[in-house]
Amino acid sequence: MDCPSPGGTDTSTDPDLDKNQAFEQGHAAAGLTPPDSSDKSIGELGPKTLRRLAQNREAARRSRLRKKAYVQHLESSGLRLAQLEQELQRARQQGFLVSTLGDQPDSENGNASSFYVEYARWLEEHHKQVDELRAAVSAHAGDGDLQSIVDTIMARSDEIFRLKGAAAKGAAAKADAFRVISGTWMTPVERCFLWLGGFRPSELLKLLASRLEPLTEKQLDSIDVLRRSSLQAEEALCREMEALRRSVTEAVAAAGSSSLSCSDADCTGQMAVAVGKLGVMEGLLRQADDLRLRILEETRRVLTTRQCARAVLVVTDYFSRMRALSSLWIARPTTGVN
Repeated sequence: MDCPSPGGTDTSTDPDLDKNQAFEQGHAAAGLTPPDSSDKSIGELGPKTLRRLAQNREAARRSRLRKKAYVQHLESSGLRLAQLEQELQRARQQGFLVSTLGDQPDSENGNASSFYVEYARWLEEHHKQVDELRAAVSAHAGDGDLQSIVDTIMARSDEIFRLKGAAAKGAAAKADAFRVISGTWMTPVERCFLWLGGFRPSELLKLLASRLEPLTEKQLDSIDVLRRSSLQAEEALCREMEALRRSVTEAVAAAGSSSLSCSDADCTGQMAVAVGKLGVMEGLLRQADDLRLRILEETRRVLTTRQCARAVLVVTDYFSRMRALSSLWIARPTTGVN
């Protein structure tokens, strides 16, 4: 005998309710829902609106495909970059110099050619020393061990500055100063951000202040004083470079001011004046490198031994990413996915 429901009605005897439940369950199993007002509004849209919506959906689909293709290309470019570095390493071990870092110098520019070779060797050795330092930092080596490795790296840095200075002067290679100031041994992206043949010391200090946490208030103040001092020296050198540019262009313009040909004595004299002015550039390059070395040395005195080790790693990783950025830029996709 069936018990009545609490409300006093028996739902099992309502045939219309059974039919409605069966209908709703069938629609639910089929994944269907009753039409609502939004479906009616879509059906009321005109053909132009529907076509525009379809075009928007297709554009969004193509945009997703392009993004996916670009990400895949970046990943493959990273793998290719690693392969290129391995090939470069093998080539150097076999005694060859593969110049993927920058432009090749002319054979008659002996000082520049020698510097290119020495720079490639220096960079290879520098990476080995940095790997050793990275392993020592990860292994929590003592300050004595870290100091020894850092001293070796800094001594090698002094050596590359000396070699670069030698490449920028010499009776047989006067044009090499232009190669040094242009950084022709570097990648295109590195050259884009170059300042007088190298890095801006103030930018390096800004990088270290943001990455070498935690620094004490005294250390931060000392680094800020160094950065301001470097900025003043950099601005002074920039003014001298601008004055040199202006005086050289004026001398060249004056050489062609007469109606006579440039083979005449007056024109030749003016061009000789311009050549003499260009000799100032060697001194500006030397001053810029002296500033870089001074800031590096004074920064070492501000930091602890362990902070110096981390600073070397931060700076090395930064310049490595700049070189990698150049390779990624060259290998970037130039067309989208259709």
